[in-house]
Amino acid sequence: MTLAIVLAAGTPAAGLSTATGELLADRLADQLRRAGAAEVRFAATLDELAALADAADGPLLVTGTDLVAHTAVLRHLATSPVGPTVALVLTDPPVPGRTAVREERGQVVDAGPLTDLDGDATGVFGGALRVGVDDLPNLAAAARAAAVGARPVTAPLGPAGDVSPLPAGGGAGHDDPSSAVDRLFAGLAALGTLIFAQRVRLLVAHRVEDAAGLVAAEAAVTSVDEDRAELRLAVKEKDDFFTTYFVSTWSPHVVRWAARLRLTPTGVTVISVLFALAAAVLFGVGGRLALVGGAVLLYLGFVLDCVDGQLARYTRHFSAWGGWLDTMADRAKEYLVYAGLGFGVSHAGLGNGWALAIAAMTLQTVRHMTDTWYGVLHDEAARRPRAAAGASGGIGDRLNAASTRVQADTGSLSYWLKRTVVFPIGERWALIALTVALFNPLVSLIAVLVWGALAFAYTGALRTLRARWMWVPVLDTVDATLHRDDGPVARRLPVVRPMGPLTLAVIAALGPAVLLVTALWGDTPDGLRWAVPVALLVLLAGGLGAGAAHNGPLDWLVPAALRAAEYLFAIAVGVVGGAPGWLIFAYVFVLTVHHYDLTARLEKRQTAPPLHAATLGWDGRSVVLTLVAIAGIVRIGMATLGAYLLVVFVASVVLAWFVRPARGARASAAPVGAGGAVPR
Repeated sequence: MTLAIVLAAGTPAAGLSTATGELLADRLADQLRRAGAAEVRFAATLDELAALADAADGPLLVTGTDLVAHTAVLRHLATSPVGPTVALVLTDPPVPGRTAVREERGQVVDAGPLTDLDGDATGVFGGALRVGVDDLPNLAAAARAAAVGARPVTAPLGPAGDVSPLPAGGGAGHDDPSSAVDRLFAGLAALGTLIFAQRVRLLVAHRVEDAAGLVAAEAAVTSVDEDRAELRLAVKEKDDFFTTYFVSTWSPHVVRWAARLRLTPTGVTVISVLFALAAAVLFGVGGRLALVGGAVLLYLGFVLDCVDGQLARYTRHFSAWGGWLDTMADRAKEYLVYAGLGFGVSHAGLGNGWALAIAAMTLQTVRHMTDTWYGVLHDEAARRPRAAAGASGGIGDRLNAASTRVQADTGSLSYWLKRTVVFPIGERWALIALTVALFNPLVSLIAVLVWGALAFAYTGALRTLRARWMWVPVLDTVDATLHRDDGPVARRLPVVRPMGPLTLAVIAALGPAVLLVTALWGDTPDGLRWAVPVALLVLLAGGLGAGAAHNGPLDWLVPAALRAAEYLFAIAVGVVGGAPGWLIFAYVFVLTVHHYDLTARLEKRQTAPPLHAATLGWDGRSVVLTLVAIAGIVRIGMATLGAYLLVVFVASVVLAWFVRPARGARASAAPVGAGGAVPR
C-alpha cells in the first residue's frame, strides 16, 4: 500500500487558495489519491513525518504544499519504474531556500543549496518524492535531523534513526529559509540514498511562493492537454534514428487503440513475438514473396516491440515481471529471426547458413554483455565523487567531453551518426528487413555480421579508453561469482592474482578459438576429439581469477569474455563432434537465454534465479561437453544438456515469478509490486 504524506511545515504556500477556492494542500491531497495513493495523511512537522515513516510498510509519497502540477506528474512519480526512490526534478530557476540538484544518468548525485554545487546544478528539487521501503529508515533519520537542524549520520541507523549535531552556523537549522520538504530531501541525499530523478516533460509542474505565482502556474497547467501530453510522453525522449522517424511517428496511434481495447503491455509483447516467429518461418521458406512478406512482418513486429513499452508508459502498467519479459522477448525474437535466416540460406543452397546464424547470435550476445556492464560502470561512476572516478584529464577526459557535447546536440548529423553507428536494435531489424526483401537471407546475415563487428570494434575501443580513464570497479559492487556464472569447478580452483581476472578470461577464450578454427579449416574435425580436453584446460584458466578482486579498470569486460569463451568452446565441440548446425545453434541459444536472464535481473535489481546452482556454471557445462566429446556422443550429449538447461530455466522462471511471489503475497496480505507499480 502506498501512503502519501503532505508535509505542511515550513512553506509560505501552505495557506494559499486555488482558483476553485480550495486550499492548495487539499488539492494536492486529492491529486495524490487520483495518482494512486491508497491513503493520504497530513504532517504538520518533520517529527510527525518521521513517525509515519517508521510505521510504514510500503512506499511513501511525500510532497510539500507549494507544488502546482498535472495529476499525471504525481502519477508518473508514484509509478516510476526506474528505482524505488525517485524525486521530482524541475528546471525552474533556483530561488533562495530551494534545494538544487546535480543529476547524472538519471541519478541525483548531489543536492543542497545552489552555492554548494559550484555551478554544477542541473535542476531544482520539485517538492515531491517517492521513497522505497528499504529507504524508509533513511527518510525517518533525515526527517529527525532536519527537524533539529542536524546532519544525519551515515553510519548504520538505529530503530529511531540517529542524528549528529552540526557545527555552529552549519546545516539546515531553524533559521534556514528552506522549506521542510527541501531540508528533508537534502538530508536523504546526504545519507547516500540512491535517488533517481523524475524529469517533467510536456506536462507542467511548478513550485509557487505567493498568490501571483499560483495563478500563473494554474494557467500553465490548464493550457496543456494532459491526455495528449501523456500519449506523447509514452514515446522515449531519445531513441534511435530508425525508431524515431519510421516507428514513433505513428506508433502512438497504435498505443491509443491498444489502450482502448484494454490490451496489456505483456499481451502486446506476446503478439510481437508471434510476428517475429512468422517472419522467421517465411525467411526459412524462401521465395521472393515469402521474403518480402517476412520483411513486412518483421517491421510490424518491431513496431509492436516499441508499442509494448509505450503502452506501459501510457497506462502506467509497470512490473518487474513485465520488464524482465520484455528484455527476454527482445532477444528471443532477434535470435529466432537469425535461425530463420540461417535455415533459409542452407535450404536455398547458398552456403552454411547455420554457421552465419551462430556467429551473428554469438557476436550480438557478447556485445550485449559489454553494453550491460558498461552501463553499470557509468551508473557507478556517476554515484562517486568526480576525483574518485578518475577525472584526471587526458584522452579519456576529452572523449567523455566530446561524447557529452554530441549527445547534447540532439538532432544534429553527428548526434544521429553516433547513435546509428553502434548498430542498435532498430537499425538491425531495418537492415535485416531491407536486405532480405531486396536480396536474400545470405546477404542479410553477412550484413548483420559486418556491421555488428564494426560497431563492436568502434564501441569497444572508445569504451576501453574511457573506462581506463574512469577506473571504476563495478564487479566488486555485485556478486561477481553470480555474474561471472562460475560453477563448482571454477570456485574450487586456486586464485592467480598477478595476472588479473580479465587477462585470465581472455586466455580462457583462446583455447576454444584455436580449436574451432582448426576444426573448421581441417579436413577431419572428428580427429580433433582428443584436443577437446586440452582446450578445456585452457578454458578453465578463466576460473583461476574467480576468487580475485575484480577492481581493475577493465574488469567490467570479464563477464563478456567468459561468455565468448564458453560459446566458442561449445561451438568447437559441436563441430568436432559432427553435430548439425541447428543443434549447435539451439544449444548456444539456450546458453544466451540463461545469460540474458542474469543481465535482466541485474538491470531490474532482482536476486539470483532460484535454480541458478543447477545450471552448473560455464565451467561445469564445459566439462560435461568435454566428456561427451571424448565418448563420441556429442549430438546426444549436447541435445540432452541443452534440454536440461532449458527445463531448469523454465522451472526457475516459474519459481521466481509465480510461485514465490504468490506465497509472499499470501503471507503478507499485501499486493505484489512495490513502488506503486501496476502488475503487467
